[in-house]
Amino acid sequence: MSTPMPPSLSSSPSQPGSLPAPTPPKSSWLREPLLHFVLLGAVVFAADHVLVGRTSDANTIVVGADVDAETRKLFSEARGRAPQDAEMTELRNRWLDNEVLYREGLAMRVDKGDPAIRDRVIFKALMSIESNLRLPAVDDKQLRAWFDAHHAKYDQPARYDFVEAVLPGDATEAQLRAMADTLNAGAPGEVETRAGLRVFKGRPLSNITQSYGADFAKELEASTPGQWRALATKDGLRVMQLQAITPPQPADFETLRDAVKQDWVDETMAQMRTDAVRALGKKYVIKVEGATP
Repeated sequence: MSTPMPPSLSSSPSQPGSLPAPTPPKSSWLREPLLHFVLLGAVVFAADHVLVGRTSDANTIVVGADVDAETRKLFSEARGRAPQDAEMTELRNRWLDNEVLYREGLAMRVDKGDPAIRDRVIFKALMSIESNLRLPAVDDKQLRAWFDAHHAKYDQPARYDFVEAVLPGDATEAQLRAMADTLNAGAPGEVETRAGLRVFKGRPLSNITQSYGADFAKELEASTPGQWRALATKDGLRVMQLQAITPPQPADFETLRDAVKQDWVDETMAQMRTDAVRALGKKYVIKVEGATP
């Protein structure tokens, strides 16, 4: 499937332990109307330029074993792991959606002046389909119900302030545990003389889990503020001290009304586009090589 590459989401470099500036619930590039349907990243984009449905029957789409093999290879290179079954199913569905769009685009002759440029043909076909879609009306009651169903997306999670004491060189487990005991018994300022200090501010639990592992996140969450502990992370034992927890803040619908409505528009239109393409796809016979009939 040919999908345009989204702009880079990487942030500017920061000092160790610093927290990137908060971002709004939706990045600006996500509001591009067409990206909501075809967005699936470089994996399918790359696979689509290598593999296309190969058949002499215009109403038959063959998903060859080479499609799955190339998609798995590209996914693994991009993510550092093999795709799970659900991810593979979604990748194949998006590939099929774009193959349908490509065939429909050729049938509508939108490839004029753009020969052999598959992704542009797909976009032109999608734009033609989208021009016939009309968003349903939404009142305040429906919008608030949608907000309630997606509340977790807008709530501010609890945030954690913590510090790490770093011994020079490769410290053993015994040394790290002894350091935690020493720091708990020591006078204020002793940590600066015995070890380097890394400071982390306002980290949400999801970020901590990603950086250090789920077990560490649970242990830190249950820690007593001000107490030094030797905690296991996915990269080994670390001497940490929880300093403070900022409670979660529930989102206010009235404050976020405009953003909520735009998110509803984006999600509803994306689903309508998907439904329209899937409806077109019903006229094609889909054959997956190696699949059980």
